[in-house]
Amino acid sequence: MTRENTYNAMNKKTLEISKKNPRTKSFNKFVGILKLSGLIVLMGLMVASCQQSGTAASSNSDSTGSNVATGDMNSVVWPAKKANEWYAKQGWLTGADYIPSNAINQLEMWQKETFSPELIDKEFQLAESIGFNTMRVFLHSLVWKEDAEGFKKRIDEFLSIAEKHHIKPMFVFFDDCWNKEAHPGKQPEPKVGVHNSGWVQDPGQPASEDTTNFPELEKYVTDILNTFKHDQRILAWDLYNEPGNSGKKNKSLPLLKAVFSWAQTVRPDQPITAGLWDWGFEDLNKFQITNSDIITYHDYEKPEWHKRVVQLLKTFGKPLICTEYMARTRGSLFSNTLPMLKDENVGAINWGFVEGKTNTKYAWDSPMPDGGDPTVWFHEIFRKNFTPYKQDEVELIKKLNGKSN
Repeated sequence: MTRENTYNAMNKKTLEISKKNPRTKSFNKFVGILKLSGLIVLMGLMVASCQQSGTAASSNSDSTGSNVATGDMNSVVWPAKKANEWYAKQGWLTGADYIPSNAINQLEMWQKETFSPELIDKEFQLAESIGFNTMRVFLHSLVWKEDAEGFKKRIDEFLSIAEKHHIKPMFVFFDDCWNKEAHPGKQPEPKVGVHNSGWVQDPGQPASEDTTNFPELEKYVTDILNTFKHDQRILAWDLYNEPGNSGKKNKSLPLLKAVFSWAQTVRPDQPITAGLWDWGFEDLNKFQITNSDIITYHDYEKPEWHKRVVQLLKTFGKPLICTEYMARTRGSLFSNTLPMLKDENVGAINWGFVEGKTNTKYAWDSPMPDGGDPTVWFHEIFRKNFTPYKQDEVELIKKLNGKSN
């Protein structure tokens, strides 16, 4: 099932909230999951609170109010109080899912031969000019496997560029979206008029389902986390993008559980999370929401639906960051969604920044074989020459970020 079909299957009509609406059924299933998960979280918070009170004078207590040694995953999740204190220090978070405009995928972004710090600097200067203070950025395990030390040096250089422009990135480890296999070296050219034709899963399919790969993946995740776990230039760690996508569903659960375990053992200073995206994935959703320090999610729907999701997720009492939104032809617009997210104090990270090799100005499943310009761009804010696709959108972003002239 394609990404467009996946979203359409669970979100059939944006404004119809009725028993006959498949999306509502899926959403109502999620309500039940949230109630169960909320009970688990509430119990965890009560335990954590008791632990903190009882061990305040103990030299064995740590700043998280958790105990890694217990082996209990929920015991190392940030309590709501800690998560909200962290969030209050960040200011309202706005940004984009970012890849340089000259890269077709994560490998082309990060491999030594094609890493482009000069272009990243220019594009981050553009981001700073409209008030963006974060970017969500995908890593890839193959780059680490080929050149671990070089990869970490390039991440460090990337972070220095980001810091220069007052941007704190959120890094993403694994990903279940798009092409099943990735290969190091020269990456393919974009397919004309096709959305994200070169984007690759990590670790891939069926590699993500093969537990014999997990020890090597653990080395990768823990090496990156241990290297940067105290780095204040990093906002957060998104451990797994859209687990269960590409038809995997619960086949992604073992790797999802594993990567949370690895990350919680390292316990970086930054929060860890994995974004909710398909309300029908009961087991995945339950695990993600009960083990994330902060709650992240994706929503490409109109604000009437999106706000319902926000209001429900707020019942957990933790900060919310929408790490993917804005698909113009689906009615998820800067004009109707970004003000709502600011009013709700929800972080806002839209997909797409500068028009480039990912071709995400084209919709998920609406290719244009002639390579023409879509009547309405699906994603992206700026054209290749750094001029706005829509000036009024950029002015709104600047205004909401306090950057208006």
